Amino acid sequence: MELDQILDELDGSREQLLMAIEHLPDEALLLPGVVGEWSVADVLANLSVWEAELVTAIMSLDQGKKPDKLQEAMQQPEAFDARCHAENRRRELDRIFADWQGTRVQLEEWLETLPLTYLTNPRRYKWLNGKSLWQLIQEVVIAREKHYLPYLQLFAQRWQLEAAMAKSAETEREEN
Repeated sequence: MELDQILDELDGSREQLLMAIEHLPDEALLLPGVVGEWSVADVLANLSVWEAELVTAIMSLDQGKKPDKLQEAMQQPEAFDARCHAENRRRELDRIFADWQGTRVQLEEWLETLPLTYLTNPRRYKWLNGKSLWQLIQEVVIAREKHYLPYLQLFAQRWQLEAAMAKSAETEREEN
């Protein structure tokens, strides 16, 4: 695997999410009910927090330190998600998007500085218990994005259908 392939897979996963929500207005991004009580904004904030935690873990690994916080989060993801949601649910949408994009930039910058063998060798980092750094990235970032994608797509489809029906009803009222 080459670095370009890794970056392409990250970009592809992110692009699918962006395409799913691209036609939603800000008001829709803030509505609860996308995944349980979470809104689209809550999902994006959650993805940002996980990715930021991954970047911090990579920094720790680069310094020869154990990525404790990420490992704890991975052992109890529901508890980590609940804490993140409580901490981020009142954040402004612009800030959420800035963080979501910013963490990806940081991740890609780190990936470009590491030798490819650091990313692909499952024995490189003993604290990863036989996983390569690339496998960790797939698990923490790509798998999470793919998990949320159908929820975002379904929500966007419902929103667009309801908006079209409301517009049609308004047009019909105006004509009568």
